[in-house]
Amino acid sequence: MPTLPWSAIDTVLLDMDGTLLDLHFDNHFWLEHLPQRYAERNGLSRAEAEADAVLEPLFREHAGQLNWYCLDFWSRELDLSIRELKHEVAHLISLRPHADTFLAALRQAGKRVALITNAHRDSLSLKLERIELAPYFDRLISSHDYGYPKEDARFWSALQADFGFDPQRSLFIDDSLPILRSARAYGVAHLLAVRHPDSRGQVRDTEEFAAQEDYRRLLEGLP
Repeated sequence: MPTLPWSAIDTVLLDMDGTLLDLHFDNHFWLEHLPQRYAERNGLSRAEAEADAVLEPLFREHAGQLNWYCLDFWSRELDLSIRELKHEVAHLISLRPHADTFLAALRQAGKRVALITNAHRDSLSLKLERIELAPYFDRLISSHDYGYPKEDARFWSALQADFGFDPQRSLFIDDSLPILRSARAYGVAHLLAVRHPDSRGQVRDTEEFAAQEDYRRLLEGLP
């Protein structure tokens, strides 16, 4: 994990799920809880819910698109209240270790800080109810505000027009490699991946990207 050139960074852009928050909640919801509730709703066994070519093909079809992150879309598509189902397991929402220490230090250092997430506004609201993140940020931005996910170059253009950041003097941290590549293509100079976004999952290979492993270490050199 590199020492960051803080004197060359004015703006910090942070993903939410898997970056600031433990990805276990989202993985459990989409891979365990939702399939179980879908099976119950449709009179299927859990095995049938997955093997019946309903959920997994849909997930693959919409991965990386705005629909994948849209609670309204999945509620219509699956005839389930995704909001209500998320509330059922909301106790699993948790902060990644020392993320709040990092956020507080950024505010103290006078950096501009924005949360940029693909999460639907309702999902964002649920998480902010459980974890007090809002006071650390200048802006809380959902890609649904712009109509494009972070994987899409048009998201970054919309963010630039709305938030007015200098890509060459910005740090962006995200657990998604396709999203980091999208940011790099737009010209964001300082990029970090996340090696262990799900506390109960495996450590990831972050390929060409340096990775955040301990938020306290990122504070080295921060004024």
